[in-house]
Amino acid sequence: MNKITFQGNPLTLVGELVKIGDNAPGFILRANDLSPVSLDNLADKTTIIITVPSLDTPVCDIETKRFSKEVEKMGNDIKIICVSMDLPFAQGRWCGAEGVSNVQTLSDHFDASFGKAYGVLIEELRLLARAVFVIDENKKVKYIQVVEEMTNEPDYEEVLRAVR
Repeated sequence: MNKITFQGNPLTLVGELVKIGDNAPGFILRANDLSPVSLDNLADKTTIIITVPSLDTPVCDIETKRFSKEVEKMGNDIKIICVSMDLPFAQGRWCGAEGVSNVQTLSDHFDASFGKAYGVLIEELRLLARAVFVIDENKKVKYIQVVEEMTNEPDYEEVLRAVR
């Protein structure tokens, strides 16, 4: 799928969507302190990577908090990161204001390396599509969900089944 919609209007995704079974593509993102974070920095455990257009929108806020609560129940075997084009400072402010501490927020604002590598960069808006990737401890893509309509939430239960 290289098309999604926003309020029914079609948008184009840049690049090829990764496939289940692929080695997870590399990327360079920025942590809240502006330090670089790459695929190599991910712990050797299953990682849920959620991509959202912006943490400052209601659906993205709800989604990130929901995944935070779900992963908290699963213990320390799962890592979760949230990638958006928001500036690292805004991501840090959001985490502090919302009390979210078990989700690492990372910014793709600098060069959209994640969005391009995973096929979720929205050409018309230079935002990331709402998607969920599960990467296993060997850095293989285990699960992918791209939400077709940006204003919808992902299927949480489907993601959690893939993680279990």
